[in-house]
Amino acid sequence: MLIRIPGQPAKDLCDSDLGVTRRDVLRVGGSSMLGLSLGGLLQAQSVQANESAGTGWGRAKSVILCYLQGGPSHLDLWDPKEGTPDNVKSVFKPINTKLPGVQFTELLPKLAQVIDKATLIRAMAYTPNGLFNHTAAIYQMMTGYTTDKVSPSGQLEPPSPKDFPNFGSNIIRLKPPVEPMLPFVMLPRPLQESNVVGKAGTAGFLGKAYDPYYLYPAGDDMDMKKMDRINVSDLEMRADVYGGRMKRRARLRDVINKGMPAVENAVKDYKLNQYYEQALSLISSGRARDAFAIEQESRELRDQYGRNTFGQSLLLARRLVEAGTRVVEVVWPKVANSNNHSWDVHSGLSKRMKNQSAPMLDGGLSTLLADLDERGLLDETLVVAVGEFGRSPQRGVSTSGNDNSDDGRDHWPYCYTALVAGAGIKRGYVHGKSDQTASAPLEDPVHPGQLLATIYESFGIAPDTIVHNHLNQPRELVKAEAVSALFA
Repeated sequence: MLIRIPGQPAKDLCDSDLGVTRRDVLRVGGSSMLGLSLGGLLQAQSVQANESAGTGWGRAKSVILCYLQGGPSHLDLWDPKEGTPDNVKSVFKPINTKLPGVQFTELLPKLAQVIDKATLIRAMAYTPNGLFNHTAAIYQMMTGYTTDKVSPSGQLEPPSPKDFPNFGSNIIRLKPPVEPMLPFVMLPRPLQESNVVGKAGTAGFLGKAYDPYYLYPAGDDMDMKKMDRINVSDLEMRADVYGGRMKRRARLRDVINKGMPAVENAVKDYKLNQYYEQALSLISSGRARDAFAIEQESRELRDQYGRNTFGQSLLLARRLVEAGTRVVEVVWPKVANSNNHSWDVHSGLSKRMKNQSAPMLDGGLSTLLADLDERGLLDETLVVAVGEFGRSPQRGVSTSGNDNSDDGRDHWPYCYTALVAGAGIKRGYVHGKSDQTASAPLEDPVHPGQLLATIYESFGIAPDTIVHNHLNQPRELVKAEAVSALFA
């Protein structure tokens, strides 16, 4: 196909949020040489819109990312191998799933019974830039970009306004919610490795207006009751200020602004009116505040999600997308490089995964998939569960400069597993295949950038849409193409 129409199918070309790409401009720029008129271009646009029907394009209204920071061991969860050396084979027994020929380990019995609602990607893979410790890998997963400033330990500098934006910030900028609702929520803790906190969890050069709403309840990472103490007082209207009074204040503000053209002109680029109106609508509607009231859910359902930070965060994520939130990122509730409940199992793998992290993942994620499906929300909600990498096939070896015991695995970006579901994603499908020791892909490898591109495409956003960084330089959302085979 020589010509492609810029923007999104079935949209007016003057819409501000079309996200015209650099390739679009080049294509249209060359169309005159082929003798195409504007009418011909619009006719071609109509054809393109019809061709897009039946794919995953634009199927998602929201996305829930279950971010398993720390790097879960694929061999010990959802890609076990038989007939391998003892220092590779999982200490956990394999079990059958609802998909013929597909096995998990005994750590995921509940997820094994709902995996027919989802797709497994068993060949996530990339070659790291330098040592592949958590922060650099998290940054790539969340933004689609690597950074030039990687320390010998693999850590990055703290968050900066120059950073590439988290993919959620890009989504809410190009596809703002239609309801008076928080567009992007991150919970229950920040992305973190050691003292680098929040890297890749901001809007970066897009500006703070597109930052997520951070819901980090008080309490340390081992406090499993912290979600019972959610504080969203900033979303509540003061007792002495009712809705009508707030709206009168807004009208008064408009009157003052009309009399201050110089001030308005000075701040026009900051869109203060737009942000003020959004905040006013959000608070006065009470929609967001009500979404956080997880105590309204039945005791039985809360138990199924799991009475722990991760499970209750997933329940809250469902309530948020149900109320109109576009992007919810549930970060595994333990700092990436740590022990106890962390996926960073350099030692103590057999006890930590069996007694701590795996039961929380199994109960929470399986219930989320079933709950969304039963409510009819899975058709329009994309669910992604992935970490920044997997774990080394051989136990007790060092691949990242860390010490590892015989009961531990090191970092491994060369092959690992992700789960995707909803919003047009195939059900009961396994994409890609790892080799006999889950060390490398045998078929259909998927780079983290391709996973991000697939997320963008599910929202009807071209992955190569151009944004401008802090230096006003054009940059693609991600330099990768969506994995079309994942869509039904």
